[in-house]
Amino acid sequence: MVRRWLLALGVNTLFIEPGSPWENVYNESFNGKLRDELLNLEIFYTLEEAQVLIERWRKEYNTFRPNSSLAYRPPAPGSLQGVPPGGTDIIPFALAPNFGVTLNAAH
Repeated sequence: MVRRWLLALGVNTLFIEPGSPWENVYNESFNGKLRDELLNLEIFYTLEEAQVLIERWRKEYNTFRPNSSLAYRPPAPGSLQGVPPGGTDIIPFALAPNFGVTLNAAH
């Protein structure tokens, strides 16, 4: 279905050889950042803890962190002006008051 749609648009795709992740530099760059900035620093004891910490890191990655392709500005335009009207629950991962997550024992 996707191939037909791309063909109708006249778009050519590139083939990445299986086992050749270096051919997709954007994905490999992201994977390296995720590994270096989060996965190598944390030990996840539960699935819920992993979900919370990874989501917190994802929000920071997509909202606050400077991006070299954007002249080292954050990706989200609203983050340049500070907290948007109505506030936000997103805070930079590195500034989070508790890197570890205290979970309810009932989970």
